[in-house]
Amino acid sequence: MNGTPLHSYLDKWLAAQPAQRLAMPFVEAPAFAGHRALAALEQEWIDAVYGIREPQVAQVKLHWWAEELSGAAASGGRHPLTKALFAAPSAGHVEPALWLAPLEAAMAQLDAATPADFAEQRARAEALHGALARLETCWWFGTDADPARAEVCAVVDHLLHATALLEAHREHERLALPMSRLARHGLDRAGLAEDSAARRAAVREQLAEIDQLRAAARTLRGPLSLFRGLQMRENARLLHRARRAADPLSRLQALRARAAPGSVFRAWSAARDWRRQDGA
Repeated sequence: MNGTPLHSYLDKWLAAQPAQRLAMPFVEAPAFAGHRALAALEQEWIDAVYGIREPQVAQVKLHWWAEELSGAAASGGRHPLTKALFAAPSAGHVEPALWLAPLEAAMAQLDAATPADFAEQRARAEALHGALARLETCWWFGTDADPARAEVCAVVDHLLHATALLEAHREHERLALPMSRLARHGLDRAGLAEDSAARRAAVREQLAEIDQLRAAARTLRGPLSLFRGLQMRENARLLHRARRAADPLSRLQALRARAAPGSVFRAWSAARDWRRQDGA
């Protein structure tokens, strides 16, 4: 992976999703360069939405990507990620609207405040991460593939990731826990910085609702990409163990930081399912 124009972008994605390092052996072939590039591109957009504190700066970056993708089908693109994507066969069956929908959703929520409740938080996540899931489902499986399961899995992954970063993002305009949950447990921004019985209870409630979404996703139709399938398996493990812990937040953070026994098998299982769904 190192030594290519894409390696810095792939490394950023793998730093945010460390479990995906186990998936890399299954997509090392040159034919899968576009799969890796799409994951890295999604991470670029997610970093702009949640990692850049100034909405105007994020808006400029996302607008640049919209312009880049609008002309990439004809020009092949200027950015290393765009070049890798539009050199891949999968680019031919992705409609322009699918490229632009995540960017439009991202720009629409840049300056959004903390959601009022979990339902609003989920709806916001569905707007952006559901659009990403529709894009990747079409990329991996074609225009006829049903993205329903991938959409919910993407929301679960985002909400769980945001919960793990609760402390780090407590000064951001948009907090990881909805206002109703914070009010119910008497928490403010300062209260999110330190362990307490109230914070533990609030995090445990949040994880319980996220886990309900994860369970609901299992009943839906539609294929999952290798990366999405592996993350779904990892998230099931994280939720199961963190919810049972005395301090669910610290347990969630510790589990995300290292591979666990069985992770290699989960990667193999996700790859098997991907190839079966793809008809390979």
